[in-house]
Amino acid sequence: MNTIAEQYSTGLSRDNIEQALIAAGKDLGHLAPADLAMLEDFHTMGRIATSQLVDLAGITAASSVLDAGSGVGGTARYVADHCGCSVTAVDLTDEYSDTNRWLNRLVGLDDRISVRQADVTELPFPDGTFDVAISQHVQMNVADKGRLYSEARRVLVSGGRLALWDIVIGDGAELDYPLPWADLPEYSHLVAGDELRGAVDSAGFDVEQWNDLTDQAGALMKAMLSQPPSPLGLHAFVTDFARKAENLTVALADGRLRVVQGLARAIGG
Repeated sequence: MNTIAEQYSTGLSRDNIEQALIAAGKDLGHLAPADLAMLEDFHTMGRIATSQLVDLAGITAASSVLDAGSGVGGTARYVADHCGCSVTAVDLTDEYSDTNRWLNRLVGLDDRISVRQADVTELPFPDGTFDVAISQHVQMNVADKGRLYSEARRVLVSGGRLALWDIVIGDGAELDYPLPWADLPEYSHLVAGDELRGAVDSAGFDVEQWNDLTDQAGALMKAMLSQPPSPLGLHAFVTDFARKAENLTVALADGRLRVVQGLARAIGG
């Protein structure tokens, strides 16, 4: 797992995000959650994908939510702010977890969000802890899909929901690297959409929705790449982000990659 930590750790995430916020004219002493929207959602379609997935999951103020693979915490903050519920954010990378806690404090959400540095295939929580688990662009770095989803099922209550936003293999043609989740092929563990859905099913879930949103994601990525430069964006803390985003956008357009949105319900006791 050290290679995955190395993929995301730069030692500069917090400093670079702080400088980007200042360059954009933000007052760090009076920062609102919405001020972070352009730079905290490290997945395809950004905040749009997050809001759609949260709506699909039916999260309310009474929900106990796990953000599994939280990165710097964009999804956790969105859920805590918009739904008013408690969120537990887990990420393997110490640097991202530390940056997550710092950003939570800056926007006044640290009382609703608990951040844990941990492996999503070995979650440090008792059975049946959460009502909803959200996983956005995480499984691409996890070889053992069965363990990933069986752990998600274990920590969910019966009837709890698993909300997914993921990239899968399209036509099987060779990919160009680097990509946002992998500088090198050995860091990437993509599977086809049917195989991913099968792994979720086999872990004790009933898949209720499985939506291919490749066209929408590709169009939005193209639009994003055409925008003029701004201090705020994932490039603030993701190394070589422009090239990674370009490689992803081309692969979505030519069919090598696809994007799926899923909702699955935990079955059994």
